[in-house]
Amino acid sequence: MSNLPWGTSKVLTDEEFFNRTQEISNLTNLLNSTSENNAPDILVTGIRGVGKTVLLNKIKEYMDKNYLVVYMDFSVSQTYQKNKMSLKGLYDFFYQKIIEETHLKGLNTLKNHINKFFKTNNFKLKEVVVASAFDISIPIPIIGTERDLERYRDFVFRLPQEIYDNNKDKIDGVIIIIDEFQVIKELNTYLESFLWNFRGYVTEQRNVAYILSGSMGLQDNLISEIAGQNGAFGGRMLTININPFSKQTTQNYLTERAPELKFTQEGFERFYKCTSGIPYYINIFARQLPTNRELDENNVIDAFDNNISFIVSHLINEWNRLTTKEKEIIIALIDSPLKRIDLARKLNVKSGSLSDKLNKLQNLDLIRFAGGEYEISEKLLKRWLEIEYSQKGIYPYRF
Repeated sequence: MSNLPWGTSKVLTDEEFFNRTQEISNLTNLLNSTSENNAPDILVTGIRGVGKTVLLNKIKEYMDKNYLVVYMDFSVSQTYQKNKMSLKGLYDFFYQKIIEETHLKGLNTLKNHINKFFKTNNFKLKEVVVASAFDISIPIPIIGTERDLERYRDFVFRLPQEIYDNNKDKIDGVIIIIDEFQVIKELNTYLESFLWNFRGYVTEQRNVAYILSGSMGLQDNLISEIAGQNGAFGGRMLTININPFSKQTTQNYLTERAPELKFTQEGFERFYKCTSGIPYYINIFARQLPTNRELDENNVIDAFDNNISFIVSHLINEWNRLTTKEKEIIIALIDSPLKRIDLARKLNVKSGSLSDKLNKLQNLDLIRFAGGEYEISEKLLKRWLEIEYSQKGIYPYRF
């Protein structure tokens, strides 16, 4: 299986990367308009594991020669990882990633301008912390008032255009890629104001293109809040959805990259059904299959069920972080989708008490609301729970 990358790989070599030629062509063509003072704003959507991050890193690789391309993953920001999601934390992370990338590219990072900004603006500072990366020190102010926070936001979000203006002889523009953008849902009451403020800066910068991406299904409300006609960007943002591999593409991929796997037609059909054409699952599951022997439908089913804890390890990690009540909601939906009132009745609780928990599970893309009912959106999580119950007679509240 040397030609199959692990599902957790975020950056692939050209030998490992497969397909997506049309998506790359579309995105690079759009982004190149940035050099003509007409920077696009793009929302890249797709379900978990479909390969958005790999694609975005490949886009960065293609565009890096002529542009300053800043890739940032909001889910690894300190403010999110410490479960202390805040506007200030996001501004700090945005600022730090931009400074890191400009340093790596050897550009003028406006050091004097930055120092002057912090010294001459009347911030009520609690303290100044220094973040170090790539042998550079980045001063980050700990702001004391909401008013100061607004001025800090203004400085941070205008910085990409300022960097272009001071380096236009070296770069054709700036491209900001924000991955796992959906974590901003945890801003809760600040979410709407963040989007509208962010939109104001994004739309006024003609030499700075933005790509927002994250694990958002087409039914996710955040998509309409960002790109819908009544959303923050008012239909101005272009939306590109990354689909799973088709059955034919999956077959071509395995034939080329894993020729040692010998499927019968029924065996391959079952493999595709198990993975749903999602590259993450294709790569991990294929690595667990026996080689150079016939793989019929039963072989594939047995291999899948025997290895499911490994295949869905990322979902198990997500499961372990849920509260008992949140787990009970998912378990209640295993047999069939339920209306909210029926779900509450099944759990013997008041319907109103489920609001926060249902919102959280939808934000995590573990359940979805469709046709007036809640249902499990992660089918492999559902299958893992079913197998655990069949083997142990109890659901894995503590795994």
